[in-house]
Amino acid sequence: MASVSAPASLITWKIDPAHTAAEFKVKHMMIANVKGTIKGITGDLTEHTTDASLSSIEATLDVSTLNTGEPQRDGHLKSADFLDLEKYPIITFKSTQVERKGGEEYAVTGDLTIHGVTRPVTLSVEGPTPPQKDPWGNVRIGLEATTKIDRKDFGLTWNTALETGGILVGDTVHITIGAEFIKG
Repeated sequence: MASVSAPASLITWKIDPAHTAAEFKVKHMMIANVKGTIKGITGDLTEHTTDASLSSIEATLDVSTLNTGEPQRDGHLKSADFLDLEKYPIITFKSTQVERKGGEEYAVTGDLTIHGVTRPVTLSVEGPTPPQKDPWGNVRIGLEATTKIDRKDFGLTWNTALETGGILVGDTVHITIGAEFIKG
């Protein structure tokens, strides 16, 4: 008689947009980092409780929420020179592989779509944290993910040469995502 295995235990976690943001930094004039955030992040984490490699995450970032603290620069980043908000209002990530690295560290590989271009990226993830119950009865977890990309790989090629040599905007973009999720 064949044994029947118990069904896998899956937990769905919803991104809490009020407590989640993507932060980015890129070199300006080859001397200092300009930093910014994108909020308005939505999506789901499907956690497989017995085999992390079967877990997955999908997220959507609202480009209109981009903020560097300088309205003129934000407008330029949202223009056709860079992210082209009018044509590409969202950035998406969909995982294709989750690999446990040890402890609470994971490598999450997936398809990142920016400016209509999709490329594979790998996020280094710390977490998730142990579940905590909030004062309103929701169960929450959090994590932090980091990666870096070459913006030119996503068709973000605008730049200008500096009089002293070099370029105005660096090509490498460092990304850190702090995410909080609600069970549900």
